[in-house]
Amino acid sequence: MKLYIKQKVFSWGDKFRIYDENQNDRYYVEGEVFSFGKKLHLYNHSGAEEAFIHQKVLSFLPKYYISRNNIDVAQVIKEFTILRQEYTVEGLGWTVNGNFLAHDYEITSDGRTIASISKRWFSWGDTYEIDISDDADEVMAICVVLIIDAVIAQSENSAAASSN
Repeated sequence: MKLYIKQKVFSWGDKFRIYDENQNDRYYVEGEVFSFGKKLHLYNHSGAEEAFIHQKVLSFLPKYYISRNNIDVAQVIKEFTILRQEYTVEGLGWTVNGNFLAHDYEITSDGRTIASISKRWFSWGDTYEIDISDDADEVMAICVVLIIDAVIAQSENSAAASSN
């Protein structure tokens, strides 16, 4: 199944629309504007919250929690590596590898592909294509993609701020 995450360009806070191949809305994401650390709410098309993502603020490496029904079910941790980026999804046994700066990576579990992610380059605003395996939890896969997008955006903002 293919899903697309499209970030709204001119919005107050983080807002994303998630739709399928036929342009049918499946989910939407709203971020909390005034909060310590990144906080994102993932809602289904009916408006019910499917997941809540929140950042651990005081952490050496980026760490995010994914909650469902007010229970933390997974942690996404950026691993300490020198030449490449790698993320681990604790609680699900997933690993995320690939070229994150080009937004081309995979989520795997025991050698099996859970989802493949790629960025659509010539679109207004960031748009990601997620090809999710049929038996995978699409909500969790979406959450992992949102977290990696947040980590990359934060590192790009830090690099831009330090160059000024």
